[in-house]
Amino acid sequence: MKQTILIWVFIFFSLAAFSAQGGEIYVGKQSKKEQRDGTRGAPFSCLEDALREAREWRRLNDPRMHHGITIWIQDGQYVPSQTIFIRPEDSGTVQSPTWIKSVGREAILSGGVTIEGWQPVKNDKRLDPAIAKYVMVANAPQVGGKYLSFRQLWVGSRKAIRAESHDDAHLPRIINWDFKKQAAIIPNVFPEKFHYKAGMEFFIHQWWAIAQLRIRETIVTKDSITLFFHEPEGKIQNEHPWPKPWLSKEHGNSAFRLVNALEFLDQPGEWFLDEENHKVYYYKRPDENLDQLDVVAPYLETILTMQGTLETPVSHVYIEGLKFQHSAWLRPHYYGHVALQAGMYFLDAYKLAKPGTVDKAGLENQAWLGRPQAAVLLSHTAFTKISACRFAHLAATGIDYRAGNLKDSLNGNLFQDIGGSGILLGQFSDEQMEAHLPFQPNNERILTDGVVVSNNLIQDIGNEDWGTVGIGAGFVRNVAITNNELLDLPYTGISLGWGWTPTVNAMRNNRVLKNKITRYGKYMYDVAGIYTLSAQPGTKIQENYIDSIYVSPYAHIPEHWFYLYTDEGSAYMNVSNNWFPSNKILQNANGQSVEWIKNGPDADAWVKDEAGIGLRYTYLLSEKRSIPKNASFNAYIPFTKPVFFQIYDPQQKLTTQAIKGFLAKEGVGAEQIYRWNDYTLVMTSDEIGKKLASAWIAHYPEVEYKLFTDLFYDFDRSRCAGKKEIDTDFVLLTAQLIDDKKEQEAYYNAHKTQFKEWPEVAAGFCNAGFDEVLVYRNGRQLMLYISFPKGQDFKTIDLLTTKDNPRVVEWNKLMSSYQEGIPGTRKNETWIFYKQ
Repeated sequence: MKQTILIWVFIFFSLAAFSAQGGEIYVGKQSKKEQRDGTRGAPFSCLEDALREAREWRRLNDPRMHHGITIWIQDGQYVPSQTIFIRPEDSGTVQSPTWIKSVGREAILSGGVTIEGWQPVKNDKRLDPAIAKYVMVANAPQVGGKYLSFRQLWVGSRKAIRAESHDDAHLPRIINWDFKKQAAIIPNVFPEKFHYKAGMEFFIHQWWAIAQLRIRETIVTKDSITLFFHEPEGKIQNEHPWPKPWLSKEHGNSAFRLVNALEFLDQPGEWFLDEENHKVYYYKRPDENLDQLDVVAPYLETILTMQGTLETPVSHVYIEGLKFQHSAWLRPHYYGHVALQAGMYFLDAYKLAKPGTVDKAGLENQAWLGRPQAAVLLSHTAFTKISACRFAHLAATGIDYRAGNLKDSLNGNLFQDIGGSGILLGQFSDEQMEAHLPFQPNNERILTDGVVVSNNLIQDIGNEDWGTVGIGAGFVRNVAITNNELLDLPYTGISLGWGWTPTVNAMRNNRVLKNKITRYGKYMYDVAGIYTLSAQPGTKIQENYIDSIYVSPYAHIPEHWFYLYTDEGSAYMNVSNNWFPSNKILQNANGQSVEWIKNGPDADAWVKDEAGIGLRYTYLLSEKRSIPKNASFNAYIPFTKPVFFQIYDPQQKLTTQAIKGFLAKEGVGAEQIYRWNDYTLVMTSDEIGKKLASAWIAHYPEVEYKLFTDLFYDFDRSRCAGKKEIDTDFVLLTAQLIDDKKEQEAYYNAHKTQFKEWPEVAAGFCNAGFDEVLVYRNGRQLMLYISFPKGQDFKTIDLLTTKDNPRVVEWNKLMSSYQEGIPGTRKNETWIFYKQ
């Protein structure tokens, strides 16, 4: 009897243990039975069938679902014919979640199709014979009986490169941009005689974003090529004011390349799709055997989506250990791609003839935006989990929590080889909503709220759209972005916020904590490791480690990079104890109450050790990419002296009020503005001065400006016996050098040796009580800053420089022989004073 009782007790506990584990459904490539039923021996052939089975268990209240359902996916590559759709009916509960887990390490959901039948090219006159011997060709793939258009190709684990005129490291620069004709003028830098081919595209680097334009026709001369573009991107590219093609004698014009022609197929690893003849060409790499490698073209833009409704979100679905690979993004193929920021692309945009909106009186442009597709998309979800997955070989965004996401989590995943952003969170600007408006929905359930993004490794993203970001969050609240590691990024690491507005909106209480961000800004500047926009009450950016920004070969302003950057409208947030090697930050047009506490080298030393991937997820660190060969990183030497931004408008194309409005929008206070006749001068910092210059070019390219940052003479009271003055006043004067190169050089040499050869001049400054004398140059024009004790009269103390000091009189006479007045001065008038 005792033995019988013991047996039943054993059976009871065994059943209880089985029940506690929940029901199991299997997906696999091989089945021992012809009729697949989802068991281990006869697994379903696809995830969709397993989801249907689980859905039926829940509908019928099958006992197998009471403690949860686990869908086990065995190793293999699964290629759905359409996006896998997880619906509200697939939801689990706290007590009975739905798990979707890999059995091994190679359960792959792929949105691609394999291309087979590769043969060497024969007798193709379009190819150079020296190259043709390395080129393979295959029939273009079909899906559903129709040929595919595709813009990406992967050969084994490596991404192939769409045939291009120049590689990433060697882009030429445009000659000009004709806004009236909506045309780009580029140099004719092609080794063979250039011929336009239908399907060619134009890639251009524009400040912090890129554009990809389909070429409609060309005009070719010996030295230049004029490009005209298809619509809608042709009009959008020419009418949107931010960011536009960069034209600069100082730093070079926008970089560009041409893409997608068989004639550009000239380097190993490049490919071309001949859509007219349905052939794919590939220039084989030396170590590749196409008979032994999968060559995959993507056809699904989204591989998997979880989509619920406001009333019934998808909830308690947990995905673990899967690989998502080979997604497409085809919108640029049919409409072009002109991006504003973070990969969000223009649907319509133009400059306002009369600035101002309800929210922003000085706003001078309007924009409506679209959002790239994502390999995995979540909309109206709650309490979902995605962990230990790999997102790789993807055309656009890796994963997108688009709207209505409540307390979802994304932990311990790898993101790499992605064409766009790694992770996007929340709404940015809906297509019907102007991009600069604060977002405050009546129904707050539409917000992405309480999502946790932690311990993810994000690297090599944005390899097609260089203006995309590692992690981008729009109008979100209570979001935690913690302990992630981001590296090898073309632009910004973490971008938090949207809208460019100090108006309080839906964003609040977000945390960016203990992230490690290195090796960013590879191509695009106006950049930071962490970047913010708009008012976000209660938001905290703390204990992050930021270092190693690339020297970009194409930066519009080479110094315009930052470790932390609170941009327009950023307000009501705390930025504290973030470590980076020097105080290279930017606070641009911020709103109220942005607290900066103990950042940069002053942060606690332990921040560097605790930031990044946590101990539980260190398995990800074995995947980290090594530092690229010949990589170069910036070092910051702060320029602490004032910088001067000057506007010269003799034809009075702009009213004084318009200039003041522009400066106010850029965060310049009235106390920083000085004038003389047709000149306006702003005294500011180095970083703000450079930002003013780039903004001025975008708004008023026809009106002359100068930025004075080249300080060639610097006197201060350390050369005197007295102490440096604490409370000072100053004067600002300007003149220019005569138009004679030899005389200009003599002038500069005299200042270079003045302290040694003319020590009496510095003695005269000391006698007058001058605190600093700074002389800047831009072209022939000079800018002179002299500070002195507050309360003194400059004209009175200036006379003391020559008192009992004939050598200063001699110096002044010599210098006057090199100088003359700037345009607008009277005859024999040299130095003029700027006044407020």
